[in-house]
Amino acid sequence: QVHLVESGGGLVQAGGSLRLSCAASGGTIDNYGMGWFRQTPGKERDFVATINWSGGAHYYADSVKGRFTVFRDNAANTMWLQMNGLKPEDSAVYYCAANKDYSGTAKQAHRYDYWGRGTQVTVRQ
Repeated sequence: QVHLVESGGGLVQAGGSLRLSCAASGGTIDNYGMGWFRQTPGKERDFVATINWSGGAHYYADSVKGRFTVFRDNAANTMWLQMNGLKPEDSAVYYCAANKDYSGTAKQAHRYDYWGRGTQVTVRQ
């Protein structure tokens, strides 16, 4: 079973940057599609970005395209989310997830098999 731990969240001013990390243990992630989701209180968990098993294909929510970049290093068993040009509406708890569909095309939270516990991102105006 894959265990995921997110880190790198925090408080940042609008326009700033953060890099989130997702470290895996208990198994290797190189056969998994991976994703980032975010959630605010009272709302559903929303798709942010996904990446396929090799890192060669990635997909983004329209709201983050051009600002966020997802990448991975299977040798390090880690995935990252580089977030630039942050806006207050990006504030949320960010979760990483692993999916046995290694294509990296799954954008629905229910399709993911393993989840981290999340890291808070707060963007102040």
